[in-house]
Amino acid sequence: MASEINPTDLGFFSTLAAAGSLSAAGRELGITTSAVSKHLSQMEARLRVNLVVRSTRRMSLTPEGELYLEHARRILADIESMGELLGVSRAVPKGLLRVNATLGFGRSHVAPMISKFAHKYPEVEVQLQLSVNPPPLTDDAFDVCVRFGAPPDSRVIARRLVANRRLLCAAPAYLAKHGTPKVPDDLTRHNCIGIRQGEEAHGLWRLSKGQGKNATTHAVKTRGTLTTNDGEIAVNWTLEGHGILMRAEWDIARYLRSGRLVQVLRQYQTPDADIYAVYPPRHQLAARVRAFVDFLAVSLAQQSPGKLAPV
Repeated sequence: MASEINPTDLGFFSTLAAAGSLSAAGRELGITTSAVSKHLSQMEARLRVNLVVRSTRRMSLTPEGELYLEHARRILADIESMGELLGVSRAVPKGLLRVNATLGFGRSHVAPMISKFAHKYPEVEVQLQLSVNPPPLTDDAFDVCVRFGAPPDSRVIARRLVANRRLLCAAPAYLAKHGTPKVPDDLTRHNCIGIRQGEEAHGLWRLSKGQGKNATTHAVKTRGTLTTNDGEIAVNWTLEGHGILMRAEWDIARYLRSGRLVQVLRQYQTPDADIYAVYPPRHQLAARVRAFVDFLAVSLAQQSPGKLAPV
């Protein structure tokens, strides 16, 4: 029956699922844990299904709970989009904005920009989550994901914020001791620092040269004694002379300018890693999402390290 679905439950359950526990949801909602438990029990009684598996510290959703959450978030987003179309809250961004970004870039760039964004738009409540791997693009747990590279999924909107490319680099002390590689195959004789992130093949570096039909690509399987899933750690190891690293220009430009790192194999191109804001189509009209993505684009353009021209 239609009466079994209470509209006020939609926001409650979405908050509960995002919080991950009854106590955390209580803090988010400003009510006691027992009040959260009672509200949830009343929902389940009306629906005649279990939505949540409770445990001492955490909780998980049942298949019915996952289905309820999926539809609840879609309905809430549709209600918000309708308000945007009618001009409600169009001028002043407000409400909850859930942002996901990678660990290193999120910590060093996205978090400081969110701080400035919060001063400009005080009615927006921002929740930032950093993760090694980006969440599934069809997962509605976030409003905006900041990620490297264009997503292959056409079901989401991907706005290119700023250009970015990966570069090969090493400390001058390492190159003085071990020599400077001249061609891609020389990398097999060097200690290459590995980063395990996302679904990319670990240790497989692709370098290309030339344009169009004349372009040639070299796939080099590198090896090394140091590997991590944290880009900042990998950069620090490189600065300390442990080996050669492939890393985004955004993360190493300041060290290249200061001379603490040296770019190697500059005549070869490595895969681009342009920075994108990714979000579901139904969020594109939300004032808080539009304002945040625009803010990111302007801020990143102002901070762009600029291209280091190949020789």
